[in-house]
Amino acid sequence: MRVIAKSTLVKFWSRPEHSDSEGALRSWYDEALKAAWETPQDIKAQYRSASICGQNRVVFNIAGNKYRLVVEMQYGAGIAWVKFIGTHAQYDRINVETVNEY
Repeated sequence: MRVIAKSTLVKFWSRPEHSDSEGALRSWYDEALKAAWETPQDIKAQYRSASICGQNRVVFNIAGNKYRLVVEMQYGAGIAWVKFIGTHAQYDRINVETVNEY
């Protein structure tokens, strides 16, 4: 998959209060680059805890479920587009299907 945009992840883990997310986000990024997800079921096969949502959005639990990563999947184009990364409290204030905070 092509991941758009790694810079969003780097910006997040570079903040001192989120530095503990770096290892988990790097791992997710590396795994996503190697993946060939064509359906939501392909993601669920690799990430059982991922939540499949409307508008081709997927929510990944990051760093032991401390953070949430929302990605819009464009399966046909092979693109995973990062739409949101944040804490549970921040996640609770967004609409997964429309968020575009990167």
